[in-house]
Amino acid sequence: MKKEISEKIEIPVEVELIIEGNTIIIKGPQGENKKRFDLKDLVLHKEHNHILVSCKKASKKEKKRINTLRAHLKNMIDGVSKRFEYQMKICFSHFPITVEVKNNELIIKNFLGERANRKSKILDGANVDLDKEFITVSSVNREIAGQTAANIEKATKVRKRDRRVFQDGIFITSKAGKEI
Repeated sequence: MKKEISEKIEIPVEVELIIEGNTIIIKGPQGENKKRFDLKDLVLHKEHNHILVSCKKASKKEKKRINTLRAHLKNMIDGVSKRFEYQMKICFSHFPITVEVKNNELIIKNFLGERANRKSKILDGANVDLDKEFITVSSVNREIAGQTAANIEKATKVRKRDRRVFQDGIFITSKAGKEI
C-alpha cells in the first residue's frame, strides 16, 4: 500500500543548511559537513527552521530511505553543533608502547617488542590528540571519527598469540558520548 510519508527535522538556530541538488551542506560553529545523497523519489524542502523529507507514493523501501536520510542529517547537524569525540586508551603490560602522529599517520612503536613500527591511517577531517596514555579522535563527521578510531584499534590487533596473556593494545573507551 503506497501512501504519502514525510519526516520533519528541526535545525538549530546556529546551524545553516544549504540544499544543492543531491548535495546537502551543513555549516555550524564547529565546522562544515557536506554529503551527497541518492534522493531518487524523495523530496527535500527547507522551511524556516525545519527540513522536510517526503515522498508522495512511498512503500516500505522509501520509508526506510527516509529514516536513513533523517538519521544522516541528524548526525550531520549534531557534528557541526558539537564535534564527535572518541576516547582511546593505550594499554600494555609487557613492552611500553610509544605513539606519535606524523602527517596523516599514527605510528605505534615497540608494540609487543616488535622492531617494525605499526602504522594507522588518519582520515582527512579527523583530529588526533595524544595525552600520555590517552588518545582523542574528534571530527564533525561521525563516520570519519569512527573509522579513524577503528583504524587505530585494528592496527594493534594481536595475532598468533594467546589474547588472555597478551592484552596489549589501543582500545576505544568511549564512543561519541557513550561509555564502553
